Amino acid sequence: MSLALPRSLVLIGLMGAGKTAIGRRLATHLGLPFVDADHEIEQAAGLTIEDIFETYGEPAFRDVERRVIARLLGGDIQVVSTGGGAYMDMDTRALVAERGISLWLRANLDLLVARTGRRGNRPLLKRGNRREILDGLMKQRYPVYARADITVDSRDGPPDETVEAALAALAGYLDHRNDAADGR
Repeated sequence: MSLALPRSLVLIGLMGAGKTAIGRRLATHLGLPFVDADHEIEQAAGLTIEDIFETYGEPAFRDVERRVIARLLGGDIQVVSTGGGAYMDMDTRALVAERGISLWLRANLDLLVARTGRRGNRPLLKRGNRREILDGLMKQRYPVYARADITVDSRDGPPDETVEAALAALAGYLDHRNDAADGR
């Protein structure tokens, strides 16, 4: 499937939804570079995200995150994976709407719990019961994530199934956008 994107594709969703894994595959299919905003934040700060949270707190992390995403969206068209809280920031959300196409990788609670259990470097999950924290984050964030241009369910199966669903949804979004621009 060959799609020409007018702007960067920005993946949003909770930790464990598959933004990085799916984002890399989408970039390959689209012939675009892939960039992980969390990796870029660590490079810019010279610290891990966990260290930024512990040393400076979440507000400082969100400030760095906002600036890094603005820089990424100011450059060439690419596929960008964001951290779970990035889209919750009003300024970041407005920037994504202006300069990107947002794709929410929605995942159910059981899938998120299973996937986030594989890595122990998620600062927000170190504050208590992982399932309860993720459930609370879903209740808080899913209504905001629902504002994304495209929603695709992250599947508990081969990543290519989710990639194919994302490509089909992206194609539908672009067709609709082009029809609207043409006055159809």
